Amino acid sequence: MPEPQPYDPAIAGTGAGGAMDLAISEGSSLDGGPGGLPKDPSEKARSLWSDALRDLRRNPVFIISGLIILFLLIISLWPSLITSGNPLKADLSKAQQGSSPGHPFGYDPQGRDVYTRVVYGTRTSVTVGVCATLGVAIVGSFLGALAGFFGGWWDSILSRISDIFFGIPVVLGGLVFLSVVTGSTVWPVIGFMILLGWPQIARIARGSVITVKQNDFVQAARALGASNSRMMLRHVAPNAVAPVIVVATIALGTYISLEATLSYLGVGLKEPAVSWGIDISAASNYMRNAPHMVLYPAGALALTVLAFIMLGDAVRDALDPKLR
Repeated sequence: MPEPQPYDPAIAGTGAGGAMDLAISEGSSLDGGPGGLPKDPSEKARSLWSDALRDLRRNPVFIISGLIILFLLIISLWPSLITSGNPLKADLSKAQQGSSPGHPFGYDPQGRDVYTRVVYGTRTSVTVGVCATLGVAIVGSFLGALAGFFGGWWDSILSRISDIFFGIPVVLGGLVFLSVVTGSTVWPVIGFMILLGWPQIARIARGSVITVKQNDFVQAARALGASNSRMMLRHVAPNAVAPVIVVATIALGTYISLEATLSYLGVGLKEPAVSWGIDISAASNYMRNAPHMVLYPAGALALTVLAFIMLGDAVRDALDPKLR
């Protein structure tokens, strides 16, 4: 009769029960974290927006441009924080004079303080840029999303209308439109920018919606009987809005420079409105004798436009998965 062999755990584990224990052990290692440790149940998969926010917080371009824009927003809302002067107060005896104590930027051709006018001109530029961008984004996104989601004749009509607006030169259209609709407020200028700016956003939104609606989760929602409005609001729009945000952010700086251009040409804002474009236009004839009257409002305009363009570039880099 053979003698009983000593118990060996390695051999014992090769039976049916041992194989099951091995499978359970391997499954536990695969489900666990590094080193076989169990995962944190509170850990969640990062989304595109959380990744973008994390990247933006580490991007020095976004931080610098954001601080500049925050400063511009503050002084546009409360200009009295950094100046106590009146932008409309004129003293012809001080016309074209250079900097002096309390007036670091000197005076314009009518004897008005250039520093005070630059500060108050920030409100006009920021108001035009923000309102025009919001209007263009809302109108263009709505029309473009409808065209991309439903397609058919609505898509064809919108595409042809967009082609017509794309063929209109912006500056020439402003000269024609604003020469008829005049005023000293910003609203005619904002309305003109929305009128000619929505086709660009509409085309971006249309292409993004067409791409998103072909995904499996949208088709699954359709198969489960979700209505068109529910699919649009819950599934398509949140995943198609990123390109629109990027284009709108970059376009904001363009609208600010467009307002200054139209005001410089005399068809945008008019006196007594305070605008960098108006000041540059009034001082352009004195560039040789008193360059400070042009350089300060032009520098403020360039800094503002650059800050918004840098912000848009940072947002584009953060929201573009291809650049990761």
